[in-house]
Amino acid sequence: MPHTDMSEREQLSARLEQANRQLLQSEKMAAIGQLAAGVAHEINNPVGYVYSNLQSLETYLGDLFRLTDAIDSADSVADLQSIKRNIDYDFIRTDLGDLLAESREGIERVRKIIAAMKDFSYVEDEAFKLANLHQGIETTLNVVNNELKYKAEVVRDFGDLPDIECILSQLNQVVMNLLVNAAHAIEGFGRITIRTRQDNDQVILEVEDNGKGIAEEHLTRIFEPFFTTKPVGKGTGLGLSLSFNIIEKHNGRMDVHSTPGQGTCFRISLPVRQPATEDKP
Repeated sequence: MPHTDMSEREQLSARLEQANRQLLQSEKMAAIGQLAAGVAHEINNPVGYVYSNLQSLETYLGDLFRLTDAIDSADSVADLQSIKRNIDYDFIRTDLGDLLAESREGIERVRKIIAAMKDFSYVEDEAFKLANLHQGIETTLNVVNNELKYKAEVVRDFGDLPDIECILSQLNQVVMNLLVNAAHAIEGFGRITIRTRQDNDQVILEVEDNGKGIAEEHLTRIFEPFFTTKPVGKGTGLGLSLSFNIIEKHNGRMDVHSTPGQGTCFRISLPVRQPATEDKP
């Protein structure tokens, strides 16, 4: 009978863990859905000027081919020089370099956004692996860039960090929740500071904004599931609750300090290495 009880408890634990994974992924995809319009704009902007550059390139190539085709039919060098002046060869030569550089930059921007979305939405296993926290932060910033750039200057105050043992996609989700919440807390244009440092065998991550702050009566409830002060359609009320659970799962700690009218700072402490336990995921 005890064996049966243990088996039932193990099955229940497995089902709860599976439900938790599905909830995490659902919240992640819901957040991405809310950011989708901004991500589309981030992609559409560089694609727009690359398309415009291709139209200019088509015109330039037509002019250059007219010059090269004339080599076989021109009566004199003077005729070629006349065509060269007519097509404004010197301008084309200069502008071609600028067009290609700008287009390359635009395509690289699209590539980074798509790679960030792919990394962010990736469903990985529950194994803890060594990962670069700064790389995860940059991936998340690429995903939420459109949500932030009109609201705040993002200041990176990064220290020297070792790779940490973590589930990076889940930490990215935590960082995204904190960054989006910070942007929503700022009225007008403000500042969001991301700080990292190592403290012995811990890594410290802080996300601080100079927004409107959190009312004292809400501070004790912000990690409760479904609690939100945002209007309907702006949040699920699960972001901070799931973030808190993710940090607990990483054997870390999440604290918040806020002063109404001055801003909020979320402080996360994570172990560089996870404690060795038999049942560690």
